[in-house]
Amino acid sequence: MASTRKPTFKPGTDSAMGKASGPRSEGPGGVISAQRSLEPEQETSDNVIAFPEPKGKRKRRLVLWTLSIVVAFVAVLMAGAVYSPVLAVRTVTVDGTTLLTPDAVQKALSGLDGKPLPQVSEQEVNELLKPLIQVRSATIEARPPSELLVHVNERVPVALLKQGDSYVMVDVDGVQLGATKDLATVALPLIDAGAGATNTELFKAIAAVLDTLPADVLARMSTASAASPDAVELKLVDGKTVVWGNAEDRELKAKALEALLKMPADPKVPVRVYDVSVPRHPFTK
Repeated sequence: MASTRKPTFKPGTDSAMGKASGPRSEGPGGVISAQRSLEPEQETSDNVIAFPEPKGKRKRRLVLWTLSIVVAFVAVLMAGAVYSPVLAVRTVTVDGTTLLTPDAVQKALSGLDGKPLPQVSEQEVNELLKPLIQVRSATIEARPPSELLVHVNERVPVALLKQGDSYVMVDVDGVQLGATKDLATVALPLIDAGAGATNTELFKAIAAVLDTLPADVLARMSTASAASPDAVELKLVDGKTVVWGNAEDRELKAKALEALLKMPADPKVPVRVYDVSVPRHPFTK
């Protein structure tokens, strides 16, 4: 049969209490108190308070991570575009040619076939076109996925030079751009043999004047000559003379000459000379 007796608690002896409670100190009035000793490490750790990370700092860290991911992704895309065969040059389209044919330019650029568009530079294109003396410069435009558009800036012929039985077209720098045996086929003035070779001061003075003239005015010129760099003269196809003078104020002189040529002719006062040597006070006689 189960016992119904309740357990009773009896305080232990002083010796037992001392063993269980650890060090004791005796205070005033004989009161015995117990003190608990703490290890230094435990006390330090119990006093550390963990503060939450500021929201601004978390936000900045998130933005930096996001930017890093975006930059890495864009870099991968760009690398893929630069080297991707999908963007390889398959077609070269040319515009701006008059002296040359587009086929001649395309043939000179045939080495670009199969090269990724992003790797094609204007410097490379101009280097490939150097053998074509008619080309002064060129710019390019990529048209993905595979077309390269080349804008050609050709040299402009300003005069003819007689060489043997032919007439050579030259630009302002004296570069020969073509030849013809019939003066009537080219609407350009003939520079007199007295101007000498293309590297002389006389040629440079004459060519600079002709390069300044509008195309429709240049087409009306028959010959160009100069006794000195300060005495350039032009002859129109109708036999009239243009006194130009030196190379100063070329643009202003060209506008003055264009205005004089547009003046209605007066049968009573025929014009034989257009003088623009002083462009602010041009006159006819």
